[in-house]
Amino acid sequence: MNPRYAIYFVPAPDSTLYRFGAAALGYDGYTENDVDFPGPLPMEDAAWRDLTREPRRYGFHATLKAPFHLAQDADEPALIDALQAFCRSIEFVPAFAPIVAALAGFIAIVPAAADPVIDRLAAACVTAFDRFRAPLSAQDRERRVVGLTARQAANLDRWGYPFVFDDFRLHLTLTGRLAADRHAVVLAYLRDRLVAVWGRGLVPIDRIALVRQDRPDARFLVICHAATGAARQHANS
Repeated sequence: MNPRYAIYFVPAPDSTLYRFGAAALGYDGYTENDVDFPGPLPMEDAAWRDLTREPRRYGFHATLKAPFHLAQDADEPALIDALQAFCRSIEFVPAFAPIVAALAGFIAIVPAAADPVIDRLAAACVTAFDRFRAPLSAQDRERRVVGLTARQAANLDRWGYPFVFDDFRLHLTLTGRLAADRHAVVLAYLRDRLVAVWGRGLVPIDRIALVRQDRPDARFLVICHAATGAARQHANS
């Protein structure tokens, strides 16, 4: 077994936002169980299952450090320890106003406005956990470099992922790529559902999760999640 790991923002398992996202995808990454889709859907269940098939593998999340294999001198317990230490070191809890938007053909929850604090947190995750990452294979590099800008290709070579730093945008994916004739219907449906369950409140990035994929065809599972130091202090105050 040669699992992949990733560092994600995953809302708390009992939060309204997480339950909404898990239901939209049909999968709970904390329990590894299937979840009933939210109803009534704007299409047949089978069609909804098909359009959420790809993001269902990853679970409801926002990527902070993209999936990677472990370096030869790294192991899972050390990675868990590093995640917990990293979370204790965070002295702020960024929060964002969520909106549902279309991104490159798929639909996701994104911040209504750019936030440099969120961007700095993501950049810190990219650099802090890179010592655990095995280099990309030549085959993976060749497959992923297609269509990238020069800067993105350089990030791919250095950090194992092209969309970091200036090319990063926080997003919690809700669908795969949509056919043009379904775009407007699905976008309107998910926007209405998010407002109905979440309202206009801010989403705090108050915890970070370590997830693992045991096989290429397996779904990612949360194996460790920790509140940030700032979030723990707030809870205890």
